[in-house]
Amino acid sequence: MTKGSIGSRLLAHIALRLVVATGLLGGAVVVALRTPSAMPVNPFFVLIAVVYAVSLLFIATLRFVDRFPWLADVHFAIDVLMVSAFVYVTGGIASLFSSLYVLPIIAASAVQFRRGALQVAALSALVYAAIVLLQYQAGAGTFDPLLGVPLRVDLPAENVAQYTAGLNVFGFFAVAFLSGSLAERVRRADVRLEEASEAIADLRAFNQYVVDNLVSGLATADERNRLLTFNRSATLITGVALADAVGRPAADVLGLPREIVDTLDEELQRRRSRRGDYQFRRPDGQIIDLGLSVAQLPLPDGRRGYLYTFQDVTDVKRLEQSSQLQSRLAAVGEMAAGIAHEIRNPLASMSGSMQLLRQELPLSTDQAALMDIVLRESERLNDTIKSFLAYARPQRFELQRLDLRSLLQETATLLRNSTEIGDAHVVEVSVPDEVVAADADEGQVRQIIWNLATNGFRAMPDGGCLHLAAALVPDQDGARVPTLTIRDEGVGIPPEELDIIFQPFRGRFGKGTGLGLAIVHRIVTDYSGRIEVESTPGRGTTFRVFFPAPRTAHLSLQAS
Repeated sequence: MTKGSIGSRLLAHIALRLVVATGLLGGAVVVALRTPSAMPVNPFFVLIAVVYAVSLLFIATLRFVDRFPWLADVHFAIDVLMVSAFVYVTGGIASLFSSLYVLPIIAASAVQFRRGALQVAALSALVYAAIVLLQYQAGAGTFDPLLGVPLRVDLPAENVAQYTAGLNVFGFFAVAFLSGSLAERVRRADVRLEEASEAIADLRAFNQYVVDNLVSGLATADERNRLLTFNRSATLITGVALADAVGRPAADVLGLPREIVDTLDEELQRRRSRRGDYQFRRPDGQIIDLGLSVAQLPLPDGRRGYLYTFQDVTDVKRLEQSSQLQSRLAAVGEMAAGIAHEIRNPLASMSGSMQLLRQELPLSTDQAALMDIVLRESERLNDTIKSFLAYARPQRFELQRLDLRSLLQETATLLRNSTEIGDAHVVEVSVPDEVVAADADEGQVRQIIWNLATNGFRAMPDGGCLHLAAALVPDQDGARVPTLTIRDEGVGIPPEELDIIFQPFRGRFGKGTGLGLAIVHRIVTDYSGRIEVESTPGRGTTFRVFFPAPRTAHLSLQAS
């Protein structure tokens, strides 16, 4: 039986009945000892025994009451009959136990509320009136037709009996109305309390749902800065489980820098919150950028704790750095366009003059060697300027439908026969059976592959495998886009240099102009694609170039 069910309320009433019956039994025993009855068996004791037996029977049937509510009506009807029997054997209209009718009326109001109380009051009035009528029809001193014993009771006058019976019946209905009204009020109050409790529980669950589904990490700490709560986003961002976070110092879980920890309390006294960005190392070793805000949190006991909100701003930082890179590259492009004619034309004149002088002047061996050095360095400077201009100038390209698989195979063949490859280098190509189509300019795609591949060879001075791959890869929005992957087994790139490798003249190898990766980045951004880099120092670097999904029409465009 659940709390609040009819069976549980009836059980409480049965317990109360047993307590009352036990009290009556004790009082009857005392009276019997002082005034022995002439009858061999006192009917009072028999009725009390019947009360015990009926109570045990009711206890056995309680499990069926919730399914069959009419059993409760039977229960209270039998209660009324047992009380009537007590009143009958103790004098009827002159009985001192007429007030016992009140007990089943109050019990019915507690179980069945006002309806049950009025029903029991009406039944009590009928039975009580029947007892009084039976008494006055039989007369005093006659044998009781039910028990077969003489009723030695001095009956009051009929008008007194009518007044007494009417007063008792009025009392029955008055108690039924009052107790029923109180029970109805309590029931309504219980309903409102239950509804309020459900509303509070729903609101608490909704608040917890909102907190758990916040995009930002949310954590609270006590006055000693030990974590009290840690929402789901905080777990996803930091990689720290809830059980491992709660109870630990916030500085340890969130990896707060020492400068923030040392000055936190002082700054929070001067202003409402503190904001800062720092690098956080997750338990899996991944380093992310965290944007953290800390504010004071008033606790229910009057003390002040800490409220932490934080976000993974790694992508935002990368976008900011990419924007800054684009701005710097735009400035470099403008500068390159301005100096192109100022450098390249005089350089061509100087190189031509030096070649003419070398052919016509009688030079010693040392002079000829010096002349060759000048010509070679002039040619290298000219190549640098050509690469610079190729990067800085808008390039005209023809979009056409390309199969990156065949383009990758052809470029790999050229790489295997180029001067960039050494005896210890190996070129592997991996392509799928399905067509990897992209709308791009063939020459520019070859330049992307060539620049990234030669960069990989230079990163493996002692040899290694260069892996080239083309595939259709799911993008961030779920669409499959053509992708090129170039992976080497070289020296790798330090983490602090990953964000600057696409800047001009950032070459890390002695050979080259330092513009190869910058040109690749420019071409990819012109196609509205993107390039990703993963590198582990000492183990190698992987470049992934994502092209836009192919369109249905081919267009000739002027790159911007």
